[in-house]
Amino acid sequence: MQNYLTTVVVALGAATAALVLVEVVHRLMRRFGRRSRLLIELTEHAHRSFQVAAVVLAVQFAVRFSTGYAVGTGWRQVVLHLLVLCVIASTAWLVASLLVVVEDTALARFRVDVPNNRHARRVRTQVVMLRRLTIAVIVILTVGVMLMTFPAVRGVGAGVLTSAGVAGVVAALAAQSLLGNVFAGLQLAFSDAVRLDDVVVVEGEWGRIEELTLSYVVVQIWDDRRLVLPTSYFTSTPFQNWTRTEAA
Repeated sequence: MQNYLTTVVVALGAATAALVLVEVVHRLMRRFGRRSRLLIELTEHAHRSFQVAAVVLAVQFAVRFSTGYAVGTGWRQVVLHLLVLCVIASTAWLVASLLVVVEDTALARFRVDVPNNRHARRVRTQVVMLRRLTIAVIVILTVGVMLMTFPAVRGVGAGVLTSAGVAGVVAALAAQSLLGNVFAGLQLAFSDAVRLDDVVVVEGEWGRIEELTLSYVVVQIWDDRRLVLPTSYFTSTPFQNWTRTEAA
C-alpha cells in the first residue's frame, strides 16, 4: 500500500513541477516577447497544449520510474500504455498549435482590407490550404502511431504489408475521386488560378470565393445564395475570374 501511495505522490509532484516550469516559461515569454508577434501568439494560443503535454510527459516518467516494484504486472502495463497514448495525443496537439501559430503570424503580415490586396489574398489562400493539409496529416499520423502501440495492430499491419500490392490498387480506385479533389485544391492554391474573395462566374452565376478547402469550394452568389462545387470543377471546367490580375 505504501508503494502505491509513493507512486501517487511522485506523479502529483511531477505534474506540479511541470505546471510550475510551464508557467515560468509562459511568464518569461510574455515579458520578453512584447515586441514579437510570434511570441505573443505562442503565449496566447499554445499555452494550454504546452501545459497538457508537459504534465502528461512528466507523469508518464514519474509512474514509469516509481513503479519498479510492480514490473511485469498487468495494471502497470495498462497504466503506462494509457499514458503513452496521452503523450502521443498531447504532443500532436502541441505540434498542431505551434503550426497554427506560425501560420497566423504569417497571415497577419498580409492585410486584405486594402485596395490592392491580390497578393495578400493569394498568400492567405495558400496558407489556409496548407493549414488544412497539415492538420489532416497530423491527425492521421497521430492515429497511426497510437494504433501501432498495440501489439495486435502491429501484427495486422505486418500481414497487410504482405498483400500491399492488391490493397494499394483497391485503395487507389476507391479514393480516386477524393484524392483528385485534394490535389485539385492544392493546385488551385499554388497555381494562383483562384483565391479567396476572387470574383468569379461559374455555372452562369456571379459571386465571390467565400471558402476554399481541399475538397470543395463555396461561392457566395450575388443574392446571398451559396454555390458549393468540388475543387476538381475549377481544374476541369472553364470559369471566369474577374479579379485574376487585379483587385478591382
